[in-house]
Amino acid sequence: MQTDHEITAATHYSDATKRFLLAAKRAEITVLEQLSSNCRIVISVRNMVHALQRERGATNIYLASKGDRFAGQRTTHIEASCEAESMLRSQLKSLYLTDSHDTANPRLLSSITLALQGIDYLPVLREQAKNLTLSPLDSTRAYCRLVAGLLTVIFEAADIASDPVITRLLVALFNFMQGKEYAGQERAWGAIGFAETHFDKRLCDKLSALQHAQQHHFTVFNEFARACHKDAYQLLDDSPAAHDINQLRKMIAQLADGSPIAAEISEVWFDVATRRIDAMQEIENKLTDSLTKEAQTKVSNAHHEMKNHQRLIESFTDEHAQDGSPLTMLFDPRMPGLVEDSDLALIQHDMTGLNKDADISEQTQTLSAHRSFYDLLRGQAQYIEDMSRELEEAKRAITEHKLVDRAKLILMQQFQLNENDAYRKLQKQAMNEHKKLTDIAATVVEISNRANQR
Repeated sequence: MQTDHEITAATHYSDATKRFLLAAKRAEITVLEQLSSNCRIVISVRNMVHALQRERGATNIYLASKGDRFAGQRTTHIEASCEAESMLRSQLKSLYLTDSHDTANPRLLSSITLALQGIDYLPVLREQAKNLTLSPLDSTRAYCRLVAGLLTVIFEAADIASDPVITRLLVALFNFMQGKEYAGQERAWGAIGFAETHFDKRLCDKLSALQHAQQHHFTVFNEFARACHKDAYQLLDDSPAAHDINQLRKMIAQLADGSPIAAEISEVWFDVATRRIDAMQEIENKLTDSLTKEAQTKVSNAHHEMKNHQRLIESFTDEHAQDGSPLTMLFDPRMPGLVEDSDLALIQHDMTGLNKDADISEQTQTLSAHRSFYDLLRGQAQYIEDMSRELEEAKRAITEHKLVDRAKLILMQQFQLNENDAYRKLQKQAMNEHKKLTDIAATVVEISNRANQR
């Protein structure tokens, strides 16, 4: 008859247990490869947005001057936009419209579909602009809607990202691009004012709101960007282009009474604003380079870990702790389970918001001395737990962005405002109360929720 020890010693991990560990690693690789594909799309979208921003600015001057200025520049920018569009469409088809790629997120695909529908009708917009049958304002609105749709693609890519490091880079990129888009809108509105030879208070207020919006998104960018990216932005902020744009901003503020100004200054404004925006493009390049390298490194490391897991599993035999018990969750006192008296203090400790990193680290070190299959299991579980915690922090900015969007929608419905006016209302309230935009948004949403519960 076998003794209890002999029964324990004869126990082995089932083949299914080992296969599930490898399946978890394969699933991680699949997710990372999809994330890498999404990052490539983000880069193509970024290029398309930049081209459209330049096309939009040139088109505004062309329309505001009744076709007298920027006809050649507009044609050049349209050609660049068409080239960026061709590259984007090619990548979208190869990554998402083949039988081998059927795991894309539906929200991401939906945002891509909406943006593509707008791109489909770009030739109509361009023809209307060419024939001067479109006002500068309507042209600006149309281009801004398309750019907003493309930026939503990047936002969705960041929202569904499952790796905290890549998520932080995507959040930094999205906010930098959003700030750059507001800089592009400032360029467009300023060009309209100069081309029409006068500004009024409403236009000046709009330009001021766009400047505050830029600062908000660049602040979020600085929170999530790497040191090299933040240093590049600081250089831009101290550059001659930034100095020149600030001088022109002061000039515009002094023209709020409608005083006339030479239309030719529109080209000076456009050139200065373009120098600043092109410098932003260089920072975007740094961000996307980091994004590409990080995604490639993550996939490569995951493949290496997969091979290492396979090698270790083949070499493992059942091992035991010093007391003779097998290394398994059944006999691991640090695994969650029955709440006993000795656990109450730990529960109180956890409820204060502190984590168990020290305990887990100690446990991992103890188990790693055995280099067992169980150690591999616990290591994988701890890796996922750490990633989830870091991911939650990285996505905080995304959650806050959604909160602001919800507050804008509430104001739009309650006061019959358009989206820009709703955003400016939030901005103004935040400035008046010396609070963050997200704090004001949270208050608006909370008041709305209480009203709906009555």
